[in-house]
Amino acid sequence: MRKVLLVVGGGVGLLAGFMALLVVGVYGAAAGLLGGGGNGGAGGGRLAPNTVPAAYAPLVQRYGSSCPTLSPALLAAQLNQESGFNATVTSSANAQGIAQFIPSTWAAYGVDANGDGVANVWDPADAIASAARYDCALAENVADVPGDPVANMLAAYNAGPYAVIRYNGVPPYQETQHYVEVITSSAASFAAPDAETGVPPLEQAAGAVIFAQDRLGTPYLWGGNGTPEQDGRFDCSGLTKAAYESVGIELPRVANDQWTAGPHPSRDELLPGDLVFFAYDLRDSRSIHHVGIYVGGGYMINAPYTGAVIRFDPIDSPDYFGATRPTSA
Repeated sequence: MRKVLLVVGGGVGLLAGFMALLVVGVYGAAAGLLGGGGNGGAGGGRLAPNTVPAAYAPLVQRYGSSCPTLSPALLAAQLNQESGFNATVTSSANAQGIAQFIPSTWAAYGVDANGDGVANVWDPADAIASAARYDCALAENVADVPGDPVANMLAAYNAGPYAVIRYNGVPPYQETQHYVEVITSSAASFAAPDAETGVPPLEQAAGAVIFAQDRLGTPYLWGGNGTPEQDGRFDCSGLTKAAYESVGIELPRVANDQWTAGPHPSRDELLPGDLVFFAYDLRDSRSIHHVGIYVGGGYMINAPYTGAVIRFDPIDSPDYFGATRPTSA
């Protein structure tokens, strides 16, 4: 496979120097992994910037600490799973609003949190507070059930407390088990990193970078997943998903969902293997339109657009949104 490198204002020396930086950066990061990656916990105290739409972040921050089994990060992950922070959505089961309450549950647990005289399921100010209230009530209802109290609380939100009590824990329903797994594993993505420990490095990062590097020069394909039928071609998020799948980490398919696949290192904390994102609105993760794999030295490997090939590009641009370090979960 022919290797193609985008180099601005350089030559053979810059190319060789950059490739040396790539190799040293990737393997240096992999060699210094004190015990591997991990979620870094659900965070709890503070939300990471730009992970929750700005209009809702203060509400999630406030009500996410309503009881010991809840945290702002966990509540954010739950709302993202329920509705993708869409306050106007209705499900096929008539679950409504940002927290997806069915009418009978809303009648019992909906509150007028903003004091406007109406407990409105379509108003995020009311619905987010009510979701936290309902979570905490469910946690009390299943407090005597064996197992992880957070998982039991989430399972009760999805399947009802009776099912959790009946099965002595998360019930054997595929939907409920998936619901619990997605929320608990993605909660770390919504949490601000611990000020002392930062974001733990990831053991598999070097392997993901190597996968992407081996695809340099491959033509871009919109919707490409790298299958033989597609001649091994990718789009941006297809490449990142395949790179991490090659080292045993499953990512969502599209770029703005991959944003919630792990915690968020700052620009000066980036390590090779981190996913780097670009957005139309730097305050809203739902506007993410592109993702690449960071390789060090301010560069990423990415599948840019139709007509281009997988290549190195600089990450510093006006639409740079942030980074995610995928979790082994």
